[in-house]
Amino acid sequence: MKLYSYWRSTTSYRVRIVLNLKGFSYETIPVDLVAGEQRAPDYVALNPGKGVPTLALKDGRVLTQSLAIIDYLDATIPDPPLLPADPFKRAQVQAAVHTIAMDIHPVNNLKVTTHLKTRYGLTAEDGIEWFRHWMTEGFHAYQALLAENSTFSFGERPDLADICLVAQLYNAHRWGVDMNPFPRLLEIEERALAHPAFDAARPENQPDAP
Repeated sequence: MKLYSYWRSTTSYRVRIVLNLKGFSYETIPVDLVAGEQRAPDYVALNPGKGVPTLALKDGRVLTQSLAIIDYLDATIPDPPLLPADPFKRAQVQAAVHTIAMDIHPVNNLKVTTHLKTRYGLTAEDGIEWFRHWMTEGFHAYQALLAENSTFSFGERPDLADICLVAQLYNAHRWGVDMNPFPRLLEIEERALAHPAFDAARPENQPDAP
């Protein structure tokens, strides 16, 4: 199994956590997004979306999009499960996941801010403020969805919501988001990063990290 990944990519971070949690053996193939390697013809043939992650299976089949990859991995090795079995609780967790993966992330990725800068003249500082605004909005929504008195976002073990949260919080720290309104999120992050699967997936622990 090969994971095409970029060390600072939050979507790659999500998949790395799941691969580690499930005990998959995989090789990391770095794709330097800043250098534009995602636009190379050979890579576009694997991932027409020109992004990461891309997961190449042993039989040559290829998967893209982090949540689709995670769904495949969870179905392949169901233990530990990433979503509750109860339909309502499952939907609650997915709502939190979507808050990060569909509300925060799409407006905070590299290609969006690059376009804003080149097409509409945003400065570097404007771009950082853009990041901070949408992460802050999303974290308020996420924190309001959390279960009460749980160790992690919705239970006593990390699930898919925590995986997406921890990856997004990496970006929040990187771009200087004021985390004072979100003490519960920081508590969850600290507990999650103490888990070996999360720790091994940290951006700074990747082979392409400088």
